[in-house]
Amino acid sequence: MTPDLTIGVVGPHDLVERVMLMGHAAAPLPCRLVAAAYRDEQEAPDKVTRLGPGVDACLFASPVPYDLARRSGVLTMPATYVQLGGAALVAALAKAALDTRIDPQRVSIDVISRADVEEAYTDLGIPATDVHSRDEPGATGTIAAYHERLLRQGATSGALTCLPAVAERLHTAGVPAIRIRPTSGAVRTALHTAALLGAHHRLEESQLTVVLVEVPTLREPVRRAAPRYWRDELRLSLHRLLVQEANRMNASVWPIDDHSYLVIATRGSIAAATDGFRVLPFAARIRDELGLAVEVGVGMGRTTHDAESHARAALARTQAGKQAQGFAVDREGRALIPAPRMPPPGVGALKPKGVEVLARLAAKLEGGDTVVDAEGAGKMLGVTPRTARRLLRTLVDEGLAWPLPPNRTPQPGRPRQLYRLIVEKLGPR
Repeated sequence: MTPDLTIGVVGPHDLVERVMLMGHAAAPLPCRLVAAAYRDEQEAPDKVTRLGPGVDACLFASPVPYDLARRSGVLTMPATYVQLGGAALVAALAKAALDTRIDPQRVSIDVISRADVEEAYTDLGIPATDVHSRDEPGATGTIAAYHERLLRQGATSGALTCLPAVAERLHTAGVPAIRIRPTSGAVRTALHTAALLGAHHRLEESQLTVVLVEVPTLREPVRRAAPRYWRDELRLSLHRLLVQEANRMNASVWPIDDHSYLVIATRGSIAAATDGFRVLPFAARIRDELGLAVEVGVGMGRTTHDAESHARAALARTQAGKQAQGFAVDREGRALIPAPRMPPPGVGALKPKGVEVLARLAAKLEGGDTVVDAEGAGKMLGVTPRTARRLLRTLVDEGLAWPLPPNRTPQPGRPRQLYRLIVEKLGPR
């Protein structure tokens, strides 16, 4: 059975309490409500952050805290807010008509859009010519000052505000004010929307996702200078690394052939591992630990076959050098958020001696082969094998080379130690 949705309720204490009391009956799906009450709208982003990643959707008291949270960048889940126009505004106007100090035709209104204000007045058959409205977001003091200024100028007889903190300031300043409170129907509608948004988000997060990882180095023909078994060692190390990464995201890994692997996961787990599809999955660790460049394609779909087809389409983009178009394809076949090519580590951050040695060796390599031993490196650098062996160990210490298993031969003596040079760390050549 699908676990209950979790909805964070962000707003002033009285509204949050009201929503919590309405509880599950107002939502179309089983859900758990988590209270995040504040004293001032400016606290909304912090309240969302405190809710954490376990929330499927957020419900805000009004457009103001919603906008503040959105602008601050803390909204990582779907969100909606309680509408304060329509019936809520009409109810506030009815209260204003009963207040002898306030003329509903000469008031100032905040948060609600001008179109909603004019619609409510038209429905009531009241002209809105002398009604002032402000729907721009702002601090509590700024909005309260707006109402006070209009009253002092004689342009209004009172204020209708959606913000409890503004209402308190106006009452303290002696400004006649009516607070616009959401109707029960508006709260139920907002809860309904939040639950549907959360359910859709959860389905998106659990969407089947396939990742294809190909290693060009293993796809290339075996070089004469490189023993065959070092490729087997690379495959084992790469498979072990992929399994470790997959276990962290509850995914599964299968080798496809000698140079490619298939990973099955969920969209949510891959999104978390790629910063929202902004960086290639697995690539950084494979490069840093094994010195291998990889090609990656991510695909989503309603079936494994669809997801794999989309992953292959994304992989083709990567191999064609069009990664800026997106290395991930959604279940509709569209590229997701573009991700720039993963830049090689800055040369300036590496030790100059190792970089210089690696660059000299790379300049002498033939046929794209990156595997050397001390004797071959010594000839290329013009030094003795002993010195070359020391220099190769320095490259290993600086992360610029990877020692391969010793090349055991029937001849007596020390086995030949091979090293794979990580020339990718030199950047484009």
